[in-house]
Amino acid sequence: MALPHTSNWVNGAFTPPTPNLITIINPATESPIATIDATPQETVTTIIADSFTTFNTGSWSRADASTRFQVLSSAANLLRSRIPELTHLETQQTGRPIREMKAQLARVPEWLEYFASLARVHEGRVTPFKGPVVNTLTRLPLGVVAQITPFNHPLLMATKKIGAALAAGNVVIVKPSELAPLSVLQLGPLFKEAGLPDGVLQIICGYGYETGKYLCESPHIAKVDLTGGLATYKAIASVAAANMIPITAELGGKAPVCLFPSLDVKHAVQAALFASFIASGQTCVTGSRLLVHADIYDDFTALLQQRVAALRVGDPTDERTQIGSVISKTAVERCTAFVQKSIQEGGKILCGGNAIQGKGFFFEPTIIETTHGTDLATNEVFGPVIALIKCSSEEEIINLANGTPYALGASVWSNDLTQAHRVAAQIEAGIVWINGHHLNDPSSPWGGFKQSGLGKENGQEAYESYTKVKSTVVNYGVAPVWFDDEVDARYG
Repeated sequence: MALPHTSNWVNGAFTPPTPNLITIINPATESPIATIDATPQETVTTIIADSFTTFNTGSWSRADASTRFQVLSSAANLLRSRIPELTHLETQQTGRPIREMKAQLARVPEWLEYFASLARVHEGRVTPFKGPVVNTLTRLPLGVVAQITPFNHPLLMATKKIGAALAAGNVVIVKPSELAPLSVLQLGPLFKEAGLPDGVLQIICGYGYETGKYLCESPHIAKVDLTGGLATYKAIASVAAANMIPITAELGGKAPVCLFPSLDVKHAVQAALFASFIASGQTCVTGSRLLVHADIYDDFTALLQQRVAALRVGDPTDERTQIGSVISKTAVERCTAFVQKSIQEGGKILCGGNAIQGKGFFFEPTIIETTHGTDLATNEVFGPVIALIKCSSEEEIINLANGTPYALGASVWSNDLTQAHRVAAQIEAGIVWINGHHLNDPSSPWGGFKQSGLGKENGQEAYESYTKVKSTVVNYGVAPVWFDDEVDARYG
């Protein structure tokens, strides 16, 4: 029986299939579930040209703020009504437990509501320009923007990027991950039903090294918004720079979870489990380094081993499952390689450490006792393999927390709020949680420092990054008499 096929969404309709197709695999069963297009370069070029024409017609780029508000608000309502079917689709294509996807997707419409509201209320400015002059600042859309979204949070990541870009009036071309694009493709008809003009949201599929590359290298793109790895960023950054195209890039992390003695040990272990194993460790802010103060280390480690060993790994569609699959065989192999390298560097496996045999790409939740500077303590696994490091002092925890090239997220857990604030202030990360982890909101800027990326998602910062500022200077009293004789004229 032929697999169902979902084509690209272009100019308000699903297009005929491309000659080459990509098969989508359910990572929990290894079964094929659908096919998508592998969009070739000439098609990408045509889609960009069509999008440029759409932008210039002004059907969306010059639409009133109230119109953008209405369309995005309607899209949020439609999205909320379809959460049950999309939850099932997300679980199928990612292998994440359905209990996680229900919780995450229930909040996704909030991003559209937030950016709808921001579009409606965002105000220009009048600067304190010296003299009889009025200077107005207005924000204009950039043009046709490219968005590259990842496999781990397909609908969330696409929605937060699309919402910001559409609110600002841009035409958007999204290239979702070829591993999990099916839910993102459903946004096309949803936005059309909400009233978005045809051609304002284009969703095209293909491999990142082909379709994604063609899209990001076009000189007609006005911005690239990427969530991915550092290698992907480096592959497009030089071309984007040559084309004078700004980039927002969220590139990963090695988030420290800083656990202090004032914590109850049970609470500390709960914090570690939540930070480390959501999405099987496949998030950019996974708490992949547990920095534990020596005063609670032994009791913490003993209880952590018990709790991790008891985590329920299995069928993601089962409501009782706590840990689902990783995304691919390659991900399993990467986790295995990290474990083996850690052992070579003197690491001690406290629990897990193995791929789970049978159908599906599963890896045991793993804790490895290691030291700062090792491969596991420094580099991103993107899987359920967590480094546990014993620290002798607050100062050491801070130094280790800042001791990698990544600086996206970090969490500080302490019942001593003076200490918590003191430590948080010294941690180099774009997001620092105190007594929390993974907490996210449409209004809260999200993005890292150092090799974790450039720019921000969420909040007013994301909206404004999809605009360009125009300064209009109205002179109502400065006479143009510079070249008249013996006149006290103003220049500048």
